[in-house]
Amino acid sequence: MASRKSRRGARLLIGRRWFAVAVLVLVGLLYYRPLHDYFSSRAQRAERLAEVAKLEHQRAALERKVRVASSAVALAAEERLLGYIRPGEHLFLVKNIPDWRRRQNGSRREHRR
Repeated sequence: MASRKSRRGARLLIGRRWFAVAVLVLVGLLYYRPLHDYFSSRAQRAERLAEVAKLEHQRAALERKVRVASSAVALAAEERLLGYIRPGEHLFLVKNIPDWRRRQNGSRREHRR
């Protein structure tokens, strides 16, 4: 009789152990998805923060460019490039500058000889 009780106790012990293992596996399966989502969201957040920092840096650089480009000196230089003149100034159009340079370089060579 004692052996039957010990066998029955051993079976119960083994059954309890398997039940405990099954419960642990079930808990692990239930926690897998939320933990996976948490770590995935954390990684995405880090990427977004890095992207935001990069965009803020770009924005600051662009604001500096706008400040420089909208200064009076820069605007005057752009006006000159576009051919605008101020009141009281005279506009002279010079044509064939490359030909003139060639002639100037040719005459210099003749004077050196």
